Amino acid sequence: MSRNTPEPEPEPEPEPEPLSVPRNRVDQRRKLSATRRNSLTTLDRWLLSQIEKRLVSIPLRIQLWDQSTISDNVPTVRIHDRGALIRLIFNPELEFGDLYSSGRIEFFGNFDELVESAYSYVKDTTTFARLIRRLRRFAAPDLAQSRRNIHHHYDIGNDFYKLWLDEKAMQYTCAYYPNDSMDLETAQQEKMHHVCRKLWLKPDDTVVEAGCGWGGFALFMAQHYGVKVRAFNISHEQILHAREWAKQKNLSDRVEFVEDDYRNVAGQYDVFVSIGMLEHVGRANYQELGKIIKRSLKQTGRGLVHSIGRDKKIPFNPWIAKRIFPGAYPPTLKEMTSLFENSDLSVLDIENLRLHYAKTLKGWLDRYEENMDEVRRMFDDTFARTWRLYLAGSRGAFKVGSLQLFQILFTRSSFNEIPSTRARIYPNPQ
Repeated sequence: MSRNTPEPEPEPEPEPEPLSVPRNRVDQRRKLSATRRNSLTTLDRWLLSQIEKRLVSIPLRIQLWDQSTISDNVPTVRIHDRGALIRLIFNPELEFGDLYSSGRIEFFGNFDELVESAYSYVKDTTTFARLIRRLRRFAAPDLAQSRRNIHHHYDIGNDFYKLWLDEKAMQYTCAYYPNDSMDLETAQQEKMHHVCRKLWLKPDDTVVEAGCGWGGFALFMAQHYGVKVRAFNISHEQILHAREWAKQKNLSDRVEFVEDDYRNVAGQYDVFVSIGMLEHVGRANYQELGKIIKRSLKQTGRGLVHSIGRDKKIPFNPWIAKRIFPGAYPPTLKEMTSLFENSDLSVLDIENLRLHYAKTLKGWLDRYEENMDEVRRMFDDTFARTWRLYLAGSRGAFKVGSLQLFQILFTRSSFNEIPSTRARIYPNPQ
């Protein structure tokens, strides 16, 4: 080409492709990456096999995220991602609940049966988990920690509990079913009568109640047995509700609700009663509680402690301890009776109401299921699923015998004016 020949003009740069093209390509790459992430690997199948080994003969199927067929005959748990699978294999007792609450594990089939099956196979999986359990058992929550623990569970709103507890007395403890056809309201009334008969309540007896919930039992004792009650509780929400309830029932002159810890109980009384509080005390505080009971009772005093318990020394499921009941520990029967050993107190009667509590929880769970949408409105879906699993899991634990419910009746060792039979306790034997 000669120097005089004009140089050709450069070709114009191609116009950029529309933005939709790269976006589509990015989307395609993302989908491909997600497909690769979600494709089953040899490791995934091996982890699944480790879970299946623990199932043994339990009728429960575990599915991974690549499966979609559900059998109507076999309860099924579907794991939605690899991270959930790994968390489940290494710490099932803690992770199972969180994964369900967040939607990364899904249940198909009868929910109660699924949770009961899960309780049957979940076991300690690591030395670390066992160590944590042992450390929890010796925990002794101080007053500040006790307040935080109670606030976490009981101060989340009275309206929430009203959705699924009994309407008459808002009893958040085991009911008593003299017959299977009884409804929840009647069974809770029967529980309170059952305890009052055990305590031989008489008009104008003075009663101190340690941990009074929303005040239903204190008001019941005053209304039906003519006693005077001083009830202690560190839940602010519950105390406010109890005081208002006492005004409505015109019982403020017979029942005093004290917003304070059981450690500050003062004075002497005819009766000491604690329904569902011992689980929150902490094993290392039992000796102190025994001394408080001893100093609180008159020479003719008697008392009753009602508590969730265990047959052997293990605490609540770690997930429940973390998400639902921080600081809680259900004692063995031996640990419960240690309350009385050095306090000149004699155990008169011990009763286990385990199956009554399983039936109580079924009643609560049925009502909770009916109000799940309202719970979601109050909180969110994660909260709603968390409490659904907690109630169903607790029922399963009582059904398979992981948890017990002990009532222990006691009195001063030298007090002899006590009934010689149980006729008063069980007036209408079935």
